[in-house]
Amino acid sequence: MFEGVGGFGGFGGFADFFGGGGRSGQRVKHGGDLRVRVKVTLADVAHGCEKKLKIPRMVSCPDCKGTGAKNGTAQETCSNCHGTGVETTIRQTLLGRVQTQGPCHVCGGSGKVIKERCSKCGGKGLIRKEDVVTVNIPAGVAEGMMLTMSGGGNEAPGGGVPGDLYIVIEEVRDAQLVRDGDDLIYNLMLDIPTAVFGGKVDVPTIDGHARVTIAAGTQPGTVLRLRGKGLPNAQRYGTGDLLINVMVYIPERLTADERRAFEALKSSANVTPSQSTKDRIFSRLRHIFDKD
Repeated sequence: MFEGVGGFGGFGGFADFFGGGGRSGQRVKHGGDLRVRVKVTLADVAHGCEKKLKIPRMVSCPDCKGTGAKNGTAQETCSNCHGTGVETTIRQTLLGRVQTQGPCHVCGGSGKVIKERCSKCGGKGLIRKEDVVTVNIPAGVAEGMMLTMSGGGNEAPGGGVPGDLYIVIEEVRDAQLVRDGDDLIYNLMLDIPTAVFGGKVDVPTIDGHARVTIAAGTQPGTVLRLRGKGLPNAQRYGTGDLLINVMVYIPERLTADERRAFEALKSSANVTPSQSTKDRIFSRLRHIFDKD
């Protein structure tokens, strides 16, 4: 559930390599970033929500105040860099003598060395602690979207810059509604009498149910649209629709009486579609096969 992304810092780029000499101060330490996955439902996406998360993170040791030294004071100036946190190296290359600067290998760039380690943190200056963090999830988020909480990651030893907390959105699959961008899709299965005679049916929505009128003679593949019943756009470009994909259930088992009733309909002119009726219905269903 939680992942360490890693800290930043310790890189000086070209100035370090070619000895630009522009940096002589101590290196600022950065805490590691953290990443956590948060599960959200379609209702959470529709309205936004607040999540309370338990985050195990590294925080400054209360005993040594993040210094790593016993009682927080048992430090002395590094004898290698004389407190600058930087050491200079000169080496001979084909291009001549090259001077490079980097963090002191003895003190790690802090300019201080620990005489006696803190017993609580073992000289690291950090301890592990589980914090409860409140995260506000905005409406319209989607699977894989990442939110950032600045300074919510691991703290840095010695009062450095804390890392960030990244919240990765993970959608929980809904039992009835399928998300398609900002739209929602519901597959409605009608029985033959309702498809033939029409009627009213209830369909699920984000906030409950909606009653939909089915016209007489509704064909399989018909798509009904409830405008504004989808999900809000994350960039506030409006709200999607609820698309109702109509299917008609054909009985798989019939009693003797039911079979005779269907047999009697086979000779009816209204049961067998004409060519013009076929063309009209198939033209409405082209969206199922069109890929563009």
